[in-house]
Amino acid sequence: MTKSANTMWGGRFAAGPDAIMEAINASIGYDRRLAPQDIAGSRAHAAMLAATGIISDNDAKAIREGLLTVLSEIETGDFPFSTALEDIHMNVEARLRDLIGEPAGRLHTARSRNDQVAVDFRLWVRDQCDQADEALAALCRALLAQAEAGADWVMPGFTHLQTAQPVTWGHHMLAYVEMFARDRSRFADARARMNTSPLGAAALAGTSFPIDRQMTATALGFDRPMSNSLDAVADRDFALEFLASASICAMHLSRLAEELVIWSSAQFRFVKMSDKWSTGSSIMPQKRNPDAAELIRAKIGRIFGANVALMTVMKGLPLTYSKDMQEDKEQTFDAADNLMLALAAMTGMVADMTAERDNLKAAAAGGFSTATDLADWLVRELGLPFRDAHHVTGSLVAMAEGKDCDLPDLTLADMQSVHDGIRADVFDVLGVENSVASRTSFGGTAPSQVRAQVAHWKEVLK
Repeated sequence: MTKSANTMWGGRFAAGPDAIMEAINASIGYDRRLAPQDIAGSRAHAAMLAATGIISDNDAKAIREGLLTVLSEIETGDFPFSTALEDIHMNVEARLRDLIGEPAGRLHTARSRNDQVAVDFRLWVRDQCDQADEALAALCRALLAQAEAGADWVMPGFTHLQTAQPVTWGHHMLAYVEMFARDRSRFADARARMNTSPLGAAALAGTSFPIDRQMTATALGFDRPMSNSLDAVADRDFALEFLASASICAMHLSRLAEELVIWSSAQFRFVKMSDKWSTGSSIMPQKRNPDAAELIRAKIGRIFGANVALMTVMKGLPLTYSKDMQEDKEQTFDAADNLMLALAAMTGMVADMTAERDNLKAAAAGGFSTATDLADWLVRELGLPFRDAHHVTGSLVAMAEGKDCDLPDLTLADMQSVHDGIRADVFDVLGVENSVASRTSFGGTAPSQVRAQVAHWKEVLK
C-alpha cells in the first residue's frame, strides 16, 4: 500500500503500514455501526465552527449536505467502506471530500479523532441505555401480568432449593419485577452520569480556536461539556458503567432462566413453556427442551466477559489516549446485542408461559412448608418462647415423617402428645392458603399485599 492510499498518515512516513499492520490497526469492521453518531457529531461540530466564525457559512452548508448524503449512502448500503482508511471517522471524511471537495478538509478544525471517537461512542452507549430501559420495562410488564393473574395461587417458596414456606405465584413474579426495576435505575443512573460531552477536547489539551463547547453539547443532547480535556478523551467509565449494569441485569436474567429450566422439567412441572420458546429432541419425541432459557443462561457469560475485558484494557493505561482503547467497542457492541436479545427472548417466554396452578399448589403443601406457621401459632396463642416453639414444631415434624404424612394430617391427639396445650384451632394455620393469607406484613406474600404491589407497579410502568 502506497502513501497515497491512506492520506491520514500525511508526510511523516515514507510508506504506509503493511497488510498485518493494516489488519491490526483497522477498526472499520465493527466501528462502522457508529456512523449515525459520527455524522451527528460532525454536523454539530460544523454548525458550531460556522457560528463562531472559524469556517464560512458556505463551507458549513456544503459539509452539512454532504454528511447527509454520506448517511443516506450508509443507510442504503451503498457506502464504499475501506479498511485502508482504518475507521468510521476517516471513511466518512474521505467520502465527504469526494462529494464536496475542499470544504471537507475544514471539518476537522479544532477537533481530533480522540474527542471524535469519545463523543461517538458515548452517544452510542447512551442510546443503548435507553433501549435497555425500554426492553426492561416490557419484561416487567410481562412479569406483572403473570403476577396479577396468580396473585393468590400458592406455590412452594424455597431456600437452598428446599421447600421452605408457601408463597404465591404473584409474589414470586414480583420479586423479578423488583430486580429488573433496579436494573432500570442502574441504566438511568449510568446514563445521567455519561451525559456530558467530550467534543472540543481535541487530542487531549483543548484547542486555541474560539469554539463553543456548550453549543455542541446542547446540539447532541448532552447536559454540558466535560470539564477536563484530558479526562474527556481518556474516559471510558461510561462504557464500563453500561457493562456493569448490563452484567447485573444479565445475572438476573440468568437466575430467572435457571428457574424456568427447573420449573419446566418433568420433576417440577410448575410451568409449561410455549412451543415458540422450546424445541424438541431429535431422538426423544416426548421432550420439550427450554432452549431459549438455556441460551439466555449461556449468553450471559459473553456480557460478563465484555465487562472484564474492558476493565482489563483500561486498568493500566496512563493518560490520555492509547491505541489500546480501540478495543473498547467490539466487546461493548457484543454485550449490548446479546443483552437486548436476551431481554427480548425472556419477555416472550414470560408472556407466553403457563403456570400449572394445581401442580404449584400440590408442591406447596409438601415438605412441611407450614412448619413455621405452626411455630408462630405456638408463640402467638400459647405464649411459648420462639426457641421452645421451634423445638415443639421440630418434634411434630419428626412425628409426621415417621407416619409418612404432612403436618395437617396429624391428629390433635398426636400434637397434644408433644405439647398438651395445643388446641384444635391450630389446624386453621396449617393450610397453605391460610399460611400465605396470613403474611400480610408490607412486602409479604399475602394476596392482598401482592395485589397492592401489582397496582403500584402498574402505575410505575404506565
